[in-house]
Amino acid sequence: MKVQVFVVGDIHGEYQMFKKILDYWDEQKQQLILLGDLGDRGEDPKACFELAKTLVEDKGAICLKGNHEDMLLDFLNRPQHTASLYEMNGGMVTIQSFLDMKEGNYDVVELSASVQSNYTWLKPFIESLPLNYEWEDYVFVHAGVDLTKADWRETSDRDYVWIREGFYDQPNHTDKTIVFGHTVTSMLHDKQTNSDIWESGDGKIGLDGGAVYGGTLHGVVFDKNGIVDQYKVKNKEYGFGHLFGRD
Repeated sequence: MKVQVFVVGDIHGEYQMFKKILDYWDEQKQQLILLGDLGDRGEDPKACFELAKTLVEDKGAICLKGNHEDMLLDFLNRPQHTASLYEMNGGMVTIQSFLDMKEGNYDVVELSASVQSNYTWLKPFIESLPLNYEWEDYVFVHAGVDLTKADWRETSDRDYVWIREGFYDQPNHTDKTIVFGHTVTSMLHDKQTNSDIWESGDGKIGLDGGAVYGGTLHGVVFDKNGIVDQYKVKNKEYGFGHLFGRD
């Protein structure tokens, strides 16, 4: 087991930011964990999925399933029923990225079939993604766990990728520190301009810096005792650097 983990927040198609944050990852001693939401919006969702797949298969990375992977899977399985929701949440940017197509009116059933035909690996890859990952005294998860339950492990599959209320607004009585994405940290800080990581004080740590919304992509290093280092890539500016060095 590696002595540290390097955890990356929600990427949402921001391929250049994704590549830059990986410059800080020490693969020899750090287990790489991606918190999900690889695509939908951003500059190049296809490239983000391809890079994540390579990291999982060749580098042993853990890529968690996010709600946007959940919506993409629903689109691939039932496009006639789910296309509207997926499009509302930026999904057509991902489909356009995979099919190299421009905006327009398309038959969603044909789009789904075309993606699956041209990228036979995509659906099995999404289906293989875990919902959570435990390491030392941490739980890494995309959205959170249901803290209203006596045992967090009774969290439903849907809540692992979608939950907000019932998690971040509840006291953490587990013996775990829960590291999550999904809910943009500016919302948790209640300040639109604050894209820093969010710490609740009772063992909940949010890493979704809203990279695709002009915010920050976070890469955070943990060891068994807590946060060791924080790195960030700022959207557009690419003012990337060590948080405690050049900012």
